[in-house]
Amino acid sequence: MPGLFDKHGGFRKLHSFTLATIVQLETLRFCRRFLTQDPRQVGERFYDPKGRQYDQMTQAARSGRQNIIEGSERSSTSKDTEMKLTDVARASLSELRGDYEVFIIDRGELPWSAHSPEARAVNAISIDPAPFTDDLVHESAKHALAQRGKYAPWLDSPDPVVVANAMHLIIGRALNMLKSQIAAQGKAFEETGGFSERLHTRRLEAREGQRAAEPSPDCPQCNQPMRRRRSAKGEFWGCTAYPDCKGTKPLAHSQSNGQHRHSGQ
Repeated sequence: MPGLFDKHGGFRKLHSFTLATIVQLETLRFCRRFLTQDPRQVGERFYDPKGRQYDQMTQAARSGRQNIIEGSERSSTSKDTEMKLTDVARASLSELRGDYEVFIIDRGELPWSAHSPEARAVNAISIDPAPFTDDLVHESAKHALAQRGKYAPWLDSPDPVVVANAMHLIIGRALNMLKSQIAAQGKAFEETGGFSERLHTRRLEAREGQRAAEPSPDCPQCNQPMRRRRSAKGEFWGCTAYPDCKGTKPLAHSQSNGQHRHSGQ
């Protein structure tokens, strides 16, 4: 039988979280490097006169990572909330991916074809399993930076279009992982239910257990054990041999003959 609470946390070992960490860090770096509010640098950078592009991109990157964290932490009591927050993470990263796409097009370029050598090289990079079991914050940050190093040839490029294309592909990979996570979360919910369903089941089981442990009288008609039953008039003792035997007793045990009949047990 599954436990009342699902396991929660564990997000630091998810590849999607590692990529989301890289995406947030590199989006901050990208915006500092390639967005400007100085009209004299328009030829070199993306002109962002009011800083809105910077805010929107960095907030979308933050939302992607933070909602993975929150969804994982809420999974112990609500699979539905976990799925919704994971989907919010996916939506935020999808929005950010669109910003990188527009940045590329605005520079007169096209996003790399999935069949191009550059895209194949970026997509061929594998993410190492997270080996840590202790000192999670320190080790997960170290792990993310180590995985980021695999993308360094593109992320450290002085050409903003190259960086934007690499980010476009990295985010796309994270989106696919999150899609698979949501599917797995839905399957787990179907198989074991959520906290509310398990809590209801446990309460019913506890109530039945209390009733089973409660001393019960013998049926006045056949001497078989009786159990609590409920009708429109309230609870009463009913014979466990029902429907072969229809003997009953009131819970108060106050009737002189100790026996009456109910039409439906």
